[in-house]
Amino acid sequence: MAVMIEVLREAWADPLVPLPAYQTQGSAGADICANLPVEMRMVGFVLQPMARAIVPTGLRVAIPAGFEMQIRPRSGLALKHGITLPNTPGTIDSDYRGPLGVALVNLGAAPYVVQHGDRIAQCVVAPVVQAGFALVKALDDTPRGAGGFGSTGTR
Repeated sequence: MAVMIEVLREAWADPLVPLPAYQTQGSAGADICANLPVEMRMVGFVLQPMARAIVPTGLRVAIPAGFEMQIRPRSGLALKHGITLPNTPGTIDSDYRGPLGVALVNLGAAPYVVQHGDRIAQCVVAPVVQAGFALVKALDDTPRGAGGFGSTGTR
């Protein structure tokens, strides 16, 4: 199913930075690029170890009702540099029209420089079902029961 996401580039944003794009035909996520303010474009943005920051994309999006955009880490950045998202996946709701920024955290041992135009995250567009919530006196029994974290074993 093809879903069209309307994208608005911020007035200050560099129009040469690509819009979110799928890198292969089978990609589930479209890569999102950093679009840094003019004064940072030549030097980049330094993310110190254990620091968090919102990196601008220069974009705003309109997601159709009934869908969300999930912002997820890029596996290569996570493995090679420890760069990930502190709230993964981040959710962009269909009624949000503000700037699209990507919250990054550096879990690595060295400072990491986000360069202007770098692919910093990926977005996955997914359907949303809003549930109802009903207060009950008891829940049905299942074989798992109340078993929580790690209760199903390691193998």
